[in-house]
Amino acid sequence: MGPGEERPVEGGAFGGASELELLKLHAADCIDKAASRLGALSHAIWSKPELAYAEHHAHGVLTRFFQCEPPAASWMVQPHYHLATAFRAEWETPGVQVSQSPLHLGFLCEYDALPGIGHACGHNLIAEVGVAAALGLKGALEDLPGPPPPVKVIVLGTPAEEDGGGKIDLIEAGAFKNLDVVFMAHPSQENAAYLPDVAEHDVTVKYHGKASHAAAYPWEGVNAVDAAVLAYNNLSVLRQQMKPTWRAHGIIKNGGVKPNIIPCYSELIYYFRAPSMKELPVLTKKAEDCFRAAALATGCTVEIKGGAHDYYNVLPNKSLRKAYIENGEKLGIEFISEDDAVLNSSSGSTDFGNVSFVVPGIHPYFYIGSDALNHTEQYTEAAGSQEAQFYTLRTAKALAMTALDVIFKPELLERIREDFKLKRQEEEFLNRAE
Repeated sequence: MGPGEERPVEGGAFGGASELELLKLHAADCIDKAASRLGALSHAIWSKPELAYAEHHAHGVLTRFFQCEPPAASWMVQPHYHLATAFRAEWETPGVQVSQSPLHLGFLCEYDALPGIGHACGHNLIAEVGVAAALGLKGALEDLPGPPPPVKVIVLGTPAEEDGGGKIDLIEAGAFKNLDVVFMAHPSQENAAYLPDVAEHDVTVKYHGKASHAAAYPWEGVNAVDAAVLAYNNLSVLRQQMKPTWRAHGIIKNGGVKPNIIPCYSELIYYFRAPSMKELPVLTKKAEDCFRAAALATGCTVEIKGGAHDYYNVLPNKSLRKAYIENGEKLGIEFISEDDAVLNSSSGSTDFGNVSFVVPGIHPYFYIGSDALNHTEQYTEAAGSQEAQFYTLRTAKALAMTALDVIFKPELLERIREDFKLKRQEEEFLNRAE
Protein backbone atom coordinates (compact mmCIF):
# COMPACT_ATOMS: atom_id res chain seq x y z
CA MET A 1 0.00 0.00 0.00
CA GLY A 2 1.57 3.26 -1.09
CA PRO A 3 1.80 6.51 0.90
CA GLY A 4 -1.54 8.27 1.20
CA GLU A 5 -3.56 5.24 0.13
CA GLU A 6 -6.55 4.18 2.22
CA ARG A 7 -7.10 0.67 3.52
CA PRO A 8 -10.05 -0.71 1.53
CA VAL A 9 -13.31 -0.89 3.47
CA GLU A 10 -13.77 -4.64 3.64
CA GLY A 11 -16.48 -6.04 1.40
CA GLY A 12 -16.53 -3.05 -0.94
CA ALA A 13 -20.02 -2.20 0.29
CA PHE A 14 -20.16 1.34 -0.98
CA GLY A 15 -17.82 1.25 -3.95
CA GLY A 16 -15.62 4.06 -5.20
CA ALA A 17 -13.61 6.60 -3.28
CA SER A 18 -16.53 7.61 -1.06
CA GLU A 19 -16.92 4.33 0.81
CA LEU A 20 -15.05 5.62 3.89
CA GLU A 21 -17.14 8.78 3.91
CA LEU A 22 -20.32 6.71 3.74
CA LEU A 23 -19.03 4.61 6.62
CA LYS A 24 -18.58 7.81 8.61
CA LEU A 25 -22.17 8.78 7.87
CA HIS A 26 -23.23 5.39 9.15
CA ALA A 27 -21.32 5.99 12.41
CA ALA A 28 -23.10 9.32 12.78
CA ASP A 29 -26.43 7.64 12.10
CA CYS A 30 -25.74 5.07 14.83
CA ILE A 31 -25.15 7.92 17.28
CA ASP A 32 -28.39 9.61 16.23
CA LYS A 33 -30.32 6.39 16.77
CA ALA A 34 -28.95 6.17 20.31
CA ALA A 35 -29.56 9.87 21.06
CA SER A 36 -32.39 9.38 23.56
CA ARG A 37 -30.43 6.75 25.52
CA LEU A 38 -27.33 8.90 25.48
CA GLY A 39 -29.23 11.97 26.65
CA ALA A 40 -30.77 9.98 29.49
CA LEU A 41 -27.30 8.74 30.47
CA SER A 42 -25.94 12.28 30.59
CA HIS A 43 -28.91 13.58 32.56
CA ALA A 44 -28.64 10.77 35.11
CA ILE A 45 -25.04 11.79 35.80
CA TRP A 46 -25.81 15.52 35.76
CA SER A 47 -28.76 15.23 38.16
CA LYS A 48 -26.70 13.56 40.89
CA PRO A 49 -23.28 15.26 40.98
CA GLU A 50 -20.53 13.43 42.84
CA LEU A 51 -17.03 14.51 43.84
CA ALA A 52 -13.70 12.95 42.87
CA TYR A 53 -13.26 9.26 43.68
CA ALA A 54 -16.84 9.12 45.00
CA GLU A 55 -18.70 8.89 41.67
CA HIS A 56 -20.51 5.67 42.64
CA HIS A 57 -23.83 6.61 41.04
CA ALA A 58 -22.18 7.68 37.77
CA HIS A 59 -20.07 4.51 37.76
CA GLY A 60 -23.22 2.41 38.12
CA VAL A 61 -25.10 4.32 35.43
CA LEU A 62 -22.27 3.95 32.93
CA THR A 63 -21.47 0.29 33.56
CA ARG A 64 -25.14 -0.66 33.39
CA PHE A 65 -25.44 1.23 30.12
CA PHE A 66 -22.80 -0.97 28.49
CA GLN A 67 -24.05 -4.15 30.14
CA CYS A 68 -27.52 -3.50 28.70
CA GLU A 69 -26.46 -2.43 25.20
CA PRO A 70 -27.94 -4.70 22.53
CA PRO A 71 -27.09 -7.32 21.55
CA ALA A 72 -26.65 -8.83 24.99
CA ALA A 73 -23.09 -9.14 26.25
CA SER A 74 -21.67 -7.34 23.22
CA TRP A 75 -19.47 -5.27 25.53
CA MET A 76 -17.10 -6.85 28.03
CA VAL A 77 -17.47 -4.62 31.09
CA GLN A 78 -15.08 -4.45 34.03
CA PRO A 79 -16.55 -2.37 36.88
CA HIS A 80 -14.26 -0.97 39.59
CA TYR A 81 -11.33 -1.13 37.18
CA HIS A 82 -8.24 -0.48 39.35
CA LEU A 83 -10.21 2.25 41.16
CA ALA A 84 -13.55 1.98 42.93
CA THR A 85 -15.27 4.31 40.49
CA ALA A 86 -13.33 3.55 37.28
CA PHE A 87 -14.48 1.09 34.64
CA ARG A 88 -13.42 -0.47 31.35
CA ALA A 89 -15.75 -1.58 28.55
CA GLU A 90 -14.41 -3.39 25.47
CA TRP A 91 -15.78 -4.47 22.12
CA GLU A 92 -13.70 -6.28 19.51
CA THR A 93 -14.47 -6.82 15.86
CA PRO A 94 -15.56 -10.42 15.38
CA GLY A 95 -13.43 -13.05 13.71
CA VAL A 96 -10.05 -11.66 14.79
CA GLN A 97 -7.41 -14.39 14.50
CA VAL A 98 -4.99 -15.09 17.33
CA SER A 99 -2.13 -14.17 15.02
CA GLN A 100 -3.64 -10.73 14.35
CA SER A 101 -2.87 -7.75 16.56
CA PRO A 102 -5.93 -5.49 16.73
CA LEU A 103 -5.70 -1.73 16.75
CA HIS A 104 -6.63 -0.51 20.24
CA LEU A 105 -8.64 2.73 20.24
CA GLY A 106 -9.62 4.28 23.56
CA PHE A 107 -12.48 6.66 24.39
CA LEU A 108 -12.24 8.38 27.77
CA CYS A 109 -15.13 9.38 30.03
CA GLU A 110 -15.05 11.80 32.94
CA TYR A 111 -17.95 12.20 35.36
CA ASP A 112 -16.85 13.92 38.58
CA ALA A 113 -18.42 17.22 39.62
CA LEU A 114 -17.38 20.32 41.55
CA PRO A 115 -18.19 20.97 45.21
CA GLY A 116 -21.20 23.22 45.69
CA ILE A 117 -21.97 23.87 42.01
CA GLY A 118 -22.34 20.39 40.54
CA HIS A 119 -21.44 19.72 36.90
CA ALA A 120 -20.16 23.21 36.23
CA CYS A 121 -17.44 21.79 33.98
CA GLY A 122 -19.83 19.58 32.03
CA HIS A 123 -18.25 16.24 32.83
CA ASN A 124 -21.60 14.57 32.30
CA LEU A 125 -21.21 15.63 28.66
CA ILE A 126 -17.64 14.30 28.53
CA ALA A 127 -18.98 10.92 29.59
CA GLU A 128 -21.70 11.13 26.96
CA VAL A 129 -19.25 12.08 24.20
CA GLY A 130 -16.97 9.15 25.01
CA VAL A 131 -19.80 6.64 25.11
CA ALA A 132 -21.48 8.02 21.97
CA ALA A 133 -18.28 8.05 19.90
CA ALA A 134 -17.54 4.45 20.90
CA LEU A 135 -21.09 3.37 19.97
CA GLY A 136 -20.83 5.12 16.60
CA LEU A 137 -17.52 3.47 15.78
CA LYS A 138 -18.75 0.04 16.87
CA GLY A 139 -21.95 0.42 14.84
CA ALA A 140 -20.05 1.35 11.71
CA LEU A 141 -17.59 -1.53 12.00
CA GLU A 142 -20.04 -4.28 12.88
CA ASP A 143 -22.30 -3.53 9.92
CA LEU A 144 -19.55 -3.92 7.31
CA PRO A 145 -20.63 -6.57 4.80
CA GLY A 146 -17.22 -8.25 4.84
CA PRO A 147 -14.73 -9.09 7.60
CA PRO A 148 -13.83 -5.86 9.44
CA PRO A 149 -10.23 -4.97 10.24
CA PRO A 150 -9.03 -6.14 13.66
CA VAL A 151 -9.98 -3.35 16.07
CA LYS A 152 -10.64 -3.24 19.79
CA VAL A 153 -12.81 -0.33 20.98
CA ILE A 154 -12.12 0.47 24.62
CA VAL A 155 -14.08 2.89 26.80
CA LEU A 156 -12.29 3.92 29.98
CA GLY A 157 -14.19 5.53 32.83
CA THR A 158 -11.67 7.88 34.42
CA PRO A 159 -12.79 9.41 37.73
CA ALA A 160 -11.37 12.32 39.70
CA GLU A 161 -10.21 14.76 37.04
CA GLU A 162 -11.16 17.77 39.15
CA ASP A 163 -9.17 16.63 42.17
CA GLY A 164 -6.59 13.88 42.42
CA GLY A 165 -5.98 12.75 38.86
CA GLY A 166 -7.76 9.45 38.24
CA LYS A 167 -6.15 9.06 34.82
CA ILE A 168 -2.72 9.20 36.46
CA ASP A 169 -3.75 6.46 38.87
CA LEU A 170 -4.89 4.40 35.88
CA ILE A 171 -1.65 5.08 33.98
CA GLU A 172 0.31 3.80 36.97
CA ALA A 173 -1.95 0.73 37.11
CA GLY A 174 -1.26 -0.08 33.44
CA ALA A 175 -4.72 0.79 32.09
CA PHE A 176 -3.29 2.68 29.10
CA LYS A 177 -0.80 -0.02 28.15
CA ASN A 178 -1.16 -1.15 24.51
CA LEU A 179 -3.60 1.64 23.57
CA ASP A 180 -2.73 3.05 20.14
CA VAL A 181 -4.78 6.28 20.13
CA VAL A 182 -7.14 7.84 22.68
CA PHE A 183 -10.02 10.25 22.19
CA MET A 184 -12.07 12.54 24.43
CA ALA A 185 -13.64 16.01 24.26
CA HIS A 186 -14.34 18.72 26.82
CA PRO A 187 -17.19 21.29 26.93
CA SER A 188 -16.21 24.94 26.56
CA GLN A 189 -17.37 28.25 25.05
CA GLU A 190 -15.88 27.57 21.63
CA ASN A 191 -14.91 24.76 19.30
CA ALA A 192 -11.16 24.14 19.35
CA ALA A 193 -9.28 21.04 18.26
CA TYR A 194 -6.57 21.99 20.76
CA LEU A 195 -6.14 24.41 23.64
CA PRO A 196 -2.86 24.84 25.55
CA ASP A 197 -3.76 23.06 28.79
CA VAL A 198 -0.87 23.65 31.16
CA ALA A 199 1.08 21.79 33.83
CA GLU A 200 -0.27 22.05 37.39
CA HIS A 201 1.00 21.39 40.93
CA ASP A 202 -1.18 21.75 44.00
CA VAL A 203 0.00 22.18 47.56
CA THR A 204 -1.50 22.23 51.05
CA VAL A 205 0.20 24.53 53.56
CA LYS A 206 -0.37 24.15 57.31
CA TYR A 207 0.83 26.64 59.91
CA HIS A 208 1.08 25.70 63.58
CA GLY A 209 1.22 28.41 66.22
CA LYS A 210 0.17 28.71 69.86
CA ALA A 211 -3.27 29.59 71.23
CA SER A 212 -3.77 32.31 73.81
CA HIS A 213 -6.43 34.76 74.98
CA ALA A 214 -6.50 37.46 72.32
CA ALA A 215 -7.39 40.27 74.80
CA ALA A 216 -5.85 39.28 78.13
CA TYR A 217 -2.41 38.03 77.03
CA PRO A 218 -2.00 38.00 73.27
CA TRP A 219 1.80 38.16 73.64
CA GLU A 220 1.71 34.55 74.79
CA GLY A 221 0.25 33.42 71.49
CA VAL A 222 1.76 32.62 68.11
CA ASN A 223 -0.79 33.55 65.44
CA ALA A 224 -1.15 30.97 62.67
CA VAL A 225 -3.66 33.12 60.79
CA ASP A 226 -1.08 35.91 60.62
CA ALA A 227 1.19 33.41 58.88
CA ALA A 228 -1.56 32.49 56.43
CA VAL A 229 -2.30 36.14 55.66
CA LEU A 230 1.37 36.92 55.17
CA ALA A 231 1.75 33.90 52.89
CA TYR A 232 -1.25 35.01 50.84
CA ASN A 233 0.19 38.52 50.55
CA ASN A 234 3.65 37.20 49.75
CA LEU A 235 2.19 35.29 46.81
CA SER A 236 0.31 38.41 45.70
CA VAL A 237 3.54 40.41 45.71
CA LEU A 238 5.33 37.61 43.85
CA ARG A 239 2.90 38.06 40.92
CA GLN A 240 4.86 41.12 39.80
CA GLN A 241 7.83 38.86 39.04
CA MET A 242 5.81 35.98 37.63
CA LYS A 243 5.82 35.25 33.91
CA PRO A 244 2.57 36.14 32.13
CA THR A 245 1.96 32.45 31.45
CA TRP A 246 2.29 31.42 35.13
CA ARG A 247 -0.71 31.17 37.43
CA ALA A 248 -1.05 30.99 41.23
CA HIS A 249 -4.40 30.84 42.99
CA GLY A 250 -5.35 29.72 46.45
CA ILE A 251 -7.70 29.87 49.40
CA ILE A 252 -7.38 30.06 53.18
CA LYS A 253 -9.22 26.89 54.15
CA ASN A 254 -8.87 27.22 57.93
CA GLY A 255 -8.59 30.61 59.61
CA GLY A 256 -9.27 30.07 63.30
CA VAL A 257 -12.37 29.35 65.36
CA LYS A 258 -13.11 32.42 67.53
CA PRO A 259 -11.92 36.05 67.52
CA ASN A 260 -10.83 36.01 71.18
CA ILE A 261 -8.55 33.01 70.68
CA ILE A 262 -5.18 33.51 69.02
CA PRO A 263 -5.41 30.91 66.23
CA CYS A 264 -2.97 28.05 66.70
CA TYR A 265 -3.67 26.54 63.28
CA SER A 266 -4.32 27.71 59.73
CA GLU A 267 -4.36 26.01 56.38
CA LEU A 268 -4.10 27.14 52.76
CA ILE A 269 -4.55 25.30 49.47
CA TYR A 270 -2.79 26.63 46.37
CA TYR A 271 -2.63 25.61 42.72
CA PHE A 272 0.37 26.57 40.59
CA ARG A 273 0.36 26.37 36.80
CA ALA A 274 2.98 26.82 34.09
CA PRO A 275 3.13 25.99 30.37
CA SER A 276 5.49 23.05 30.84
CA MET A 277 6.89 20.64 33.38
CA LYS A 278 10.19 22.47 33.06
CA GLU A 279 8.81 25.78 34.30
CA LEU A 280 6.47 24.39 36.95
CA PRO A 281 9.19 23.55 39.56
CA VAL A 282 10.64 27.06 39.19
CA LEU A 283 7.31 28.64 40.10
CA THR A 284 6.72 26.10 42.88
CA LYS A 285 10.11 26.86 44.48
CA LYS A 286 9.38 30.60 44.55
CA ALA A 287 5.98 29.95 46.15
CA GLU A 288 7.40 27.66 48.81
CA ASP A 289 9.90 30.37 49.75
CA CYS A 290 6.92 32.69 50.30
CA PHE A 291 5.26 30.13 52.59
CA ARG A 292 8.43 29.61 54.64
CA ALA A 293 9.04 33.33 54.93
CA ALA A 294 5.62 33.76 56.52
CA ALA A 295 6.42 31.08 59.09
CA LEU A 296 9.70 32.74 59.94
CA ALA A 297 8.10 36.18 60.35
CA THR A 298 5.39 34.95 62.73
CA GLY A 299 7.25 32.27 64.66
CA CYS A 300 5.01 29.49 63.38
CA THR A 301 6.08 26.13 62.10
CA VAL A 302 4.98 25.17 58.59
CA GLU A 303 4.14 21.96 56.73
CA ILE A 304 4.14 22.08 52.93
CA LYS A 305 2.68 19.03 51.23
CA GLY A 306 2.30 18.61 47.50
CA GLY A 307 -0.62 16.78 45.92
CA ALA A 308 -0.45 13.12 45.00
CA HIS A 309 0.02 13.91 41.30
CA ASP A 310 1.22 16.76 39.14
CA TYR A 311 -0.82 17.34 35.99
CA TYR A 312 1.33 17.52 32.86
CA ASN A 313 0.77 19.94 29.99
CA VAL A 314 -1.15 18.42 27.06
CA LEU A 315 1.03 17.46 24.09
CA PRO A 316 -0.65 18.44 20.80
CA ASN A 317 -0.78 16.00 17.90
CA LYS A 318 -1.03 17.96 14.67
CA SER A 319 -2.00 15.04 12.42
CA LEU A 320 -4.80 13.88 14.69
CA ARG A 321 -5.95 17.47 15.16
CA LYS A 322 -6.03 18.05 11.39
CA ALA A 323 -8.13 14.92 10.83
CA TYR A 324 -10.54 15.93 13.59
CA ILE A 325 -10.97 19.43 12.15
CA GLU A 326 -11.66 18.03 8.67
CA ASN A 327 -14.34 15.72 10.03
CA GLY A 328 -15.81 18.36 12.31
CA GLU A 329 -16.14 20.86 9.48
CA LYS A 330 -18.09 18.29 7.46
CA LEU A 331 -20.59 18.27 10.32
CA GLY A 332 -20.80 22.07 10.42
CA ILE A 333 -18.46 22.69 13.36
CA GLU A 334 -16.86 26.12 13.15
CA PHE A 335 -13.46 26.05 14.83
CA ILE A 336 -11.66 29.06 16.22
CA SER A 337 -8.76 30.18 14.03
CA GLU A 338 -5.14 29.30 14.76
CA ASP A 339 -4.35 32.92 15.62
CA ASP A 340 -7.26 33.27 18.05
CA ALA A 341 -6.24 34.73 21.43
CA VAL A 342 -7.72 31.70 23.20
CA LEU A 343 -5.21 29.44 21.47
CA ASN A 344 -2.31 31.66 22.48
CA SER A 345 -3.11 32.09 26.16
CA SER A 346 -3.09 29.74 29.12
CA SER A 347 -6.00 27.39 29.57
CA GLY A 348 -6.78 25.13 32.50
CA SER A 349 -5.12 21.87 33.44
CA THR A 350 -6.17 18.26 33.02
CA ASP A 351 -4.84 14.82 33.86
CA PHE A 352 -5.25 14.07 30.16
CA GLY A 353 -1.91 15.88 29.90
CA ASN A 354 -0.28 12.89 31.59
CA VAL A 355 -2.09 10.57 29.17
CA SER A 356 -0.73 12.56 26.22
CA PHE A 357 2.81 11.68 27.35
CA VAL A 358 2.16 7.91 27.20
CA VAL A 359 -0.16 7.47 24.19
CA PRO A 360 -1.11 9.67 21.21
CA GLY A 361 -4.45 11.35 21.75
CA ILE A 362 -6.74 14.30 21.19
CA HIS A 363 -8.57 16.45 23.73
CA PRO A 364 -10.63 18.99 21.75
CA TYR A 365 -13.07 21.49 23.23
CA PHE A 366 -16.64 22.02 22.08
CA TYR A 367 -19.32 24.68 22.32
CA ILE A 368 -22.53 23.57 24.07
CA GLY A 369 -24.91 26.36 23.05
CA SER A 370 -24.11 28.75 25.89
CA ASP A 371 -21.63 31.58 26.49
CA ALA A 372 -21.55 30.79 30.23
CA LEU A 373 -18.08 30.20 31.66
CA ASN A 374 -16.92 26.90 33.09
CA HIS A 375 -17.00 26.54 36.90
CA THR A 376 -20.07 28.75 37.28
CA GLU A 377 -23.66 28.00 38.24
CA GLN A 378 -24.71 29.12 34.76
CA TYR A 379 -22.51 26.50 33.16
CA THR A 380 -24.01 23.82 35.38
CA GLU A 381 -27.42 24.75 33.98
CA ALA A 382 -26.11 24.75 30.41
CA ALA A 383 -24.48 21.32 30.81
CA GLY A 384 -27.84 19.84 31.77
CA SER A 385 -29.83 21.56 29.03
CA GLN A 386 -31.43 19.93 26.03
CA GLU A 387 -29.67 22.43 23.77
CA ALA A 388 -26.28 21.00 24.78
CA GLN A 389 -27.28 17.62 23.38
CA PHE A 390 -27.01 18.62 19.73
CA TYR A 391 -23.47 19.96 20.16
CA THR A 392 -22.37 17.05 22.33
CA LEU A 393 -23.50 14.39 19.87
CA ARG A 394 -22.06 16.34 16.93
CA THR A 395 -18.69 16.28 18.68
CA ALA A 396 -19.02 12.54 19.32
CA LYS A 397 -19.67 12.03 15.61
CA ALA A 398 -16.50 13.95 14.73
CA LEU A 399 -14.49 11.76 17.11
CA ALA A 400 -15.97 8.54 15.70
CA MET A 401 -15.28 9.71 12.15
CA THR A 402 -11.69 10.54 13.08
CA ALA A 403 -11.29 7.10 14.61
CA LEU A 404 -12.43 5.59 11.30
CA ASP A 405 -9.74 7.62 9.55
CA VAL A 406 -7.18 6.17 11.95
CA ILE A 407 -8.38 2.65 11.16
CA PHE A 408 -8.63 2.93 7.37
CA LYS A 409 -5.75 5.32 6.66
CA PRO A 410 -2.54 3.60 7.79
CA GLU A 411 -0.49 6.58 6.64
CA LEU A 412 -2.43 8.79 9.08
CA LEU A 413 -1.71 6.42 11.95
CA GLU A 414 1.99 6.51 11.08
CA ARG A 415 1.96 10.32 11.11
CA ILE A 416 0.11 10.38 14.44
CA ARG A 417 2.73 8.11 15.97
CA GLU A 418 5.54 10.19 14.52
CA ASP A 419 4.00 13.43 15.84
CA PHE A 420 3.72 11.83 19.27
CA LYS A 421 7.35 10.71 19.20
CA LEU A 422 8.62 14.12 18.09
CA LYS A 423 6.59 16.01 20.71
CA ARG A 424 7.84 13.69 23.43
CA GLN A 425 11.42 14.21 22.31
CA GLU A 426 10.92 17.99 22.15
CA GLU A 427 9.49 18.05 25.67
CA GLU A 428 12.31 15.93 27.04
CA PHE A 429 14.87 18.19 25.39
CA LEU A 430 13.26 21.32 26.85
CA ASN A 431 13.15 19.77 30.31
CA ARG A 432 16.84 18.88 30.14
CA ALA A 433 17.87 22.30 28.84
CA GLU A 434 19.23 24.78 31.33
